[in-house]
Order: sequence, then structure tokens, then C-alpha cells
Amino acid sequence: MIELKTATEIDVLREAGRIVANALHAVRAHATVGTSLRELDELARTVITDAGAQPVFLGYRPNWAPTPFPGVICASVNDAIVHGIPNRQRLADGDLVSIDCGARVQGWVGDAAITFSVGTARPADVLLTETTAQALADGIAAAQPGGRIGDISRAIGLVGRSAGYGIPGPLGGHGVGRDMHEAPFVPNDGSPGRGAPLRPGLVLAIEPMFLAGGHDDIRTAEDGWTVCTGDGSRAAHVEHTIAITEDGPRVLTAL
Repeated sequence: MIELKTATEIDVLREAGRIVANALHAVRAHATVGTSLRELDELARTVITDAGAQPVFLGYRPNWAPTPFPGVICASVNDAIVHGIPNRQRLADGDLVSIDCGARVQGWVGDAAITFSVGTARPADVLLTETTAQALADGIAAAQPGGRIGDISRAIGLVGRSAGYGIPGPLGGHGVGRDMHEAPFVPNDGSPGRGAPLRPGLVLAIEPMFLAGGHDDIRTAEDGWTVCTGDGSRAAHVEHTIAITEDGPRVLTAL
């Protein structure tokens, strides 16, 4: 069931989103060559808890997961798309890193993700990251009251397919509210005018994921969590939580 949020509830969601944005900003600033993923996780935990919020990812266990998630952030490096576990791995020059983060305030959740290069960025990674960010911007712009979920999907897919990137069908955005994952699912490719209606009060996580190799295939790593590109190519993942309002989309996870 799709739940529409009140203006007051959206304001609280904005507070959760602001904390997530601050955590991501801190992590990105700290992510240099030699930094471990675990250090980034501890930093995000500190930012979230010092703000009086609770980490959403820590201990999360959907029915397909072999174990509860052990981190505050998802840290996905190079060919990892999403759900990477923040372990002792240290970042190397040229690594492409995606960080996903969630926080809960007064029972309401914010969820966002960024992708960036560490040290000297590869030109292909810069293009991949910029294109994924453009797809997010276009997807948000398409989230207009009176539209449909498919309008968002089409806007994202048009950017990714035009650039020759792969788009993994099983992965996409989702509703956000009291839970991190709510209805509806938001595919990253699709047809306009289809899917659930975009009504004021609907809160969504829009999250393009593009695969540099141009193939849509994915695989799950041995840890049971990390989702990787099937061909070993690099991936980018960016995300904002937004609210549909009478005046258009409101980004809730901006700084």
C-alpha cells in the first residue's frame, strides 16, 4: 500500500535527510587514498548519532539477506554497484566509490547515495559519475504531481541508454517513510505514463545505477550482500529522497 505523507511528516523526513546529507558530505571529505571503508563507516555513525538520529542500515535484514547488515553505510567500490559491506579494505588511487546512507529521526527515514573517485580519477569514471548524476537530476525533474512513476523511469533510462550504459532491472528506487523500503518500486528504465500516480505527499528515493560495460547483468558476491556488475565493469549509484508536492518535487536529502 502506498502511504501519502502530511506536510508535517515531510518536514521531519527533511530533518532525517539533512543528517544523511551531512554524513555523506563528511564521508566524502574523509575518503582519501589509504582510508579504510570501516573508518568511513565509523565516521558516518558518529555524524548520525551526534545529531540525535539512528542509523537505518545497521542490523537491517530483508528476507533474502544471509545475515543482518553490519554497517552504517553501504560502501561499494569499483565493480560493486550497491550493498557493499564497509570492511577493512583501504581505498586505492583511482578507486570509484559509491556510499549509500540512511538515518531515522522520530520514526522517519532519509536515504541518499553519492559516487566519487578517490585520488586521480579516470576520465571514464568521471563521465560515468556525471552521467548518473544527470540522470538523477532528470528523474527528479520528471517527478511532477499528476504524472506517473514511469515518467521518472523514462527520464533516467533515456540518459543511461543514450550513453551506452547498462541498467540493472532488479535494482531501483522505492518509497520512503517510516520504513526504508516502501511501495512503490521506482525502476531506472521504463515507459512514461505508466505505474503508480505521483500524488502530493508521496515520498520516493530516486536512485539511478549505471554500469559502464553496457550490460545489464549483475551478480551477488560471496558475502551475500554486495551486488556487482556481471562483466566486472565499474558502476555508479546516486540517490536522493524527494517528496512530491503541489509545486513539484522537493529534495529532502540535500545539504
